[in-house]
Amino acid sequence: MVELHEVTGAAGSKTMRPKAGGFVITPGGSHELTPGGDHVMLMDLTGPLSPGSDVTVTLKFEDGSTLPVTAQVRDFAGANEQYQPGHGSHG
Repeated sequence: MVELHEVTGAAGSKTMRPKAGGFVITPGGSHELTPGGDHVMLMDLTGPLSPGSDVTVTLKFEDGSTLPVTAQVRDFAGANEQYQPGHGSHG
């Protein structure tokens, strides 16, 4: 499963949660995805992802268009964020 997530709050009390309504990108604009910030979360994986390998997800936009995005899997210990209560486990 793939979800769009955001990290909110101040240093020391950051919370990661699904981004309600997704990310708004103006026509011709862009939106940066970063570790510890707005990101695409892969959840309920059926197997491990190895650092250095590539994973492809297809982003679907409000207008129905899609964009395949390939990203390299990297080791990331996290940004010491808390998970929104009741949101389940992340992988």
